[in-house]
Amino acid sequence: MDHKAQLARLSAIDDRSGRTVPVRTSKCLGICFQRNVVVVQPSGEGRSAGGRPVWLGEVTEDALVEAIDSWIFEGGPGLAPLPAELADHVTSKNARKPKKRKRPERSKAAKQKRKKDREKAAKKDKGKKKAKKSKSKK
Repeated sequence: MDHKAQLARLSAIDDRSGRTVPVRTSKCLGICFQRNVVVVQPSGEGRSAGGRPVWLGEVTEDALVEAIDSWIFEGGPGLAPLPAELADHVTSKNARKPKKRKRPERSKAAKQKRKKDREKAAKKDKGKKKAKKSKSKK
């Protein structure tokens, strides 16, 4: 993703009255794990109509920036419905980072338990093979 080009594209967005939309940058809005977070603020008219800021995460494609541009031109939050292509990107300042998968324990006891479990499974498989051989001999 070309971040400079994306910022230039966002900075060139005009609202429906022909005014350039203000763009501010921040290193992190607290949900950095969603990279390229864009917060679309409603206009004064949009806020009067009940519009609230909309947080969008993972805005990493040009098509998403185009959708934001079109939405703002149509009126943005409070005045125009959220475009379908942005619906999966809606997030919030309170978004929680997904939990990482638990790694297997590295303690000596955990290693020994895994070894015993593997040995048990191997004995079980060996017993099944013997039973198959004895059935096939009959």
